[in-house]
Amino acid sequence: MNAPLRFHPRTTDTSYGDLVQDAVVDPSLYTDPAIFEAEMDKIFYKTWVWVAHESEIRNPGDFKTAQIGRQPVIVVRDKSGKINVLENRCRHRGATVCEKHKGNATGFTCPYHSWSYGLDGKLRGLPYPEGYEDVVEKADLPLQSLRVGSYGGMIFASFNQDIEPLEDFLGHARTWIDLFMKQGAGFPIKVQGEHKFSFKGNWKIQLENTTDGYHFPVVHKTFLSSVDEETSEMLSFMTDDQSITRSLGNGHSVMIMVPEHVDLDVDDGSEQLQERFSHVIEELSRTMPPEQVRRIVRSLHGAGFNLNLFPNVAMSMSFFRVLHPVSVTETQIRHVALGMDGGPEIANRERLRIHEHFQGPFGFGSPDDAEAWERVQTGAYAGRNAPILVNRGLNREWVDDNGDKVSHSTDETGMREAYAMWKKMMEK
Repeated sequence: MNAPLRFHPRTTDTSYGDLVQDAVVDPSLYTDPAIFEAEMDKIFYKTWVWVAHESEIRNPGDFKTAQIGRQPVIVVRDKSGKINVLENRCRHRGATVCEKHKGNATGFTCPYHSWSYGLDGKLRGLPYPEGYEDVVEKADLPLQSLRVGSYGGMIFASFNQDIEPLEDFLGHARTWIDLFMKQGAGFPIKVQGEHKFSFKGNWKIQLENTTDGYHFPVVHKTFLSSVDEETSEMLSFMTDDQSITRSLGNGHSVMIMVPEHVDLDVDDGSEQLQERFSHVIEELSRTMPPEQVRRIVRSLHGAGFNLNLFPNVAMSMSFFRVLHPVSVTETQIRHVALGMDGGPEIANRERLRIHEHFQGPFGFGSPDDAEAWERVQTGAYAGRNAPILVNRGLNREWVDDNGDKVSHSTDETGMREAYAMWKKMMEK
């Protein structure tokens, strides 16, 4: 049955869930500040949100700052090796206690009144304590700790202390996280660097994008014309029946773009290595056996799929894309380049060049995507008589033995999964 293309008139009794009907989305989800505020409370402060990769805080004292919704947090490894996620907010007057994005520290001190905290968040000291006799007990005022979970090196945190276990939340996505990490070619994955940019649009516009194969040959036409014929052919998935999108539950989805690279441990030897990597093959062959060289070179483009984890991180072929909602009409994006921890320098350098070509600040992909997202935001002000459609492939979608909905990679199965989770959380 086809989804309706218009909404019933909205009344004051309309719930948030009513704004998503089957495969039609009310544009107010992109424009209404009240909805944005509710999303912070009902989604970002209630569920698991990705904050870091373990390679970023490998040693005691290593930290990075992150955002959950609009709240700043610190992700830090303490002296015992435990990973803590702490509110980046002094318990005295609320000033942030850490402004650096990353580094190594023995503790954190508020620059306003010098209240100091340990790596575990405990309040260690405050100046001129004689003004606080019988008023402040240091044990009562640590930096607030969030619940922390980790899977496959991916660190998540939640303000909700009663939230379900992380592995349950990830569900079927865990299999794809495992497959994604195989791009290390036998080495662990590490973060090589990142850049950030903002676009004038709602966070859900970007959330939709990662498993939207329909836009790729249109928006990224210039990129496809800039690469060698082999790379362009590898990314020509529009007519490939094995290129599918799959819902994974809890808002997660995966889009397969290069089926032969879904499991990089599987190689029948028929794939010809790209000529563009001949210099890498030549150097690696001096010290490595042919099968290891082949394994590394086949992994240079990353995994053959984009994995979208609701609500804020995509594991997209060879990088992480992290979204941070700033306001109803502004979103910050971080593109995080990945490499092989302990792997050959020439291969990691090549991975960075590939990243720069598409995802980097001077690459083709980011500016093209950002322009499209901003156009969607502008168009949303037409109002509810011009609803957002996410119904592509609805009539050819099928359900597999795992209960996942499956359709072609150009279909909007992933978006429907994300909005189903949005609706579920907003109706609570």
